[in-house]
Amino acid sequence: MHFPKANRFTLGSKIDEIFLHAIEYCFLASYSTYAEKIVLVDQCIARVDLLKLLLQLAWEMQALDTKKYTHLSKYLAEVGRMLGGWRKQLQNKTPAG
Repeated sequence: MHFPKANRFTLGSKIDEIFLHAIEYCFLASYSTYAEKIVLVDQCIARVDLLKLLLQLAWEMQALDTKKYTHLSKYLAEVGRMLGGWRKQLQNKTPAG
């Protein structure tokens, strides 16, 4: 994603960092135990929500054009629904043992 130079090393780098953390939490959750999995999925959901907020801020600051913002928002909404479904499935599942 291209950011203007004024925002590239502040908001742009923060968005990159949050995005990578969300991916990391999803990856770790997929290999973790049941108890750890719920915590990691919750952290991933929080990161995706923060990412949505920061992208909206970037759009309002005109660091991100409307077309890119709309495109990214569509995919982040889908990711949010998927993570919410994963979380709901984990909450409904009784831990084995």
